[in-house]
Amino acid sequence: MSKILLIGASGTIGQAVLANLGARHDVITVGRNSGTHRADFSQPGSVAKLFAAVGQVDAIVSTAGNLHFGPLADMTPEQFNLGLQDKLLGQVQLALIGQKYLTDGGSITLTAGILSIEPIRNGASATAVNAAIEGFVAAAAIELPRGLRINAVSPTILTESVGVYGPFFPGFESVPAERAALAYQRSVEGAQTGRVYRVQ
Repeated sequence: MSKILLIGASGTIGQAVLANLGARHDVITVGRNSGTHRADFSQPGSVAKLFAAVGQVDAIVSTAGNLHFGPLADMTPEQFNLGLQDKLLGQVQLALIGQKYLTDGGSITLTAGILSIEPIRNGASATAVNAAIEGFVAAAAIELPRGLRINAVSPTILTESVGVYGPFFPGFESVPAERAALAYQRSVEGAQTGRVYRVQ
């Protein structure tokens, strides 16, 4: 049984990942407002404090990260920066700091999204952030020491989220969170690194 740190455990994907991995592993849940531990990507030092409290783990999984959606014509640098600081830099911090707390052969799984390759209206910031996460994973995979692995999961819109985000994704086929969770299982329990698992 592996010790897995799951950030964003209370979210839609996070709950599905917890149900999947929790059946076989010791999953430590982390969230902004709930979970065994608290962490907020937007707060400096939050990730470092998290690892100092948790200690060594076998895998790190992130299903967290905020983004700004809105028309490009009205978007401010501050709004664009939300996704950069939260979803991108927050997850990058997990990898940079977390690598030191992983056991040999451990894994890091980050979350990107379909907008990295399928842009939509109002999604310029999300597309940039998701594409950057995928680029980081590809580059980090060739440098991580001690057999450590890193992958990203890039899901399309979730069936459970269609009520909220459906209008942003006209014509997109949704996937249930339970199916998306399989990609996280593949990343944690498999042997590949530097991969982007696209769930469409």
